Amino acid sequence: MILTFSQGRIVANQHELVIRLDGAGKVNLQARADDIRLLRQPNMITATGSGVQWSIHLDDDAQLEAMSDCMGIAIDSHHN
Repeated sequence: MILTFSQGRIVANQHELVIRLDGAGKVNLQARADDIRLLRQPNMITATGSGVQWSIHLDDDAQLEAMSDCMGIAIDSHHN
């Protein structure tokens, strides 16, 4: 799945996720599906594991739902 959002593009499948951020330097964030959490309120993707830690906000709930459907990851309503 390729999803365009306000900060760039997300390329995702059941195994991994790559976020390509637009702007100076063309930053790429990558993580295995096992290291991804999908959070609601605010709508965001977080990656933690194997020495990696990052998070990024999505534009809306529809994008979060699309990521959940594509990757088979449940959305967590509780942000710890």
